[in-house]
Amino acid sequence: MAKLDPRVSEFESTEAAEDYDWWFRAKIERAVADTRPTISHDQVMARTRCDRSRREAIEAR
Repeated sequence: MAKLDPRVSEFESTEAAEDYDWWFRAKIERAVADTRPTISHDQVMARTRCDRSRREAIEAR
C-alpha cells in the first residue's frame, strides 16, 4: 500500500483513493439509474424553508 503525499492527495494511500473512487462511481451509477420522479430545486428549497420555519416555531415556545 503506497503512501500518498498529503499535498497532492487527500487520501492516505492509493488503496484508499481507489476505494473512494469505486464507491463514488457506484453512487453515481445508482443515481443515474434511479427511475423515481425528480424533484426540482425550487421544491427542495420550499420544503427546507418550511421545515426550518416549523423548527424555529417549536424552538421559540
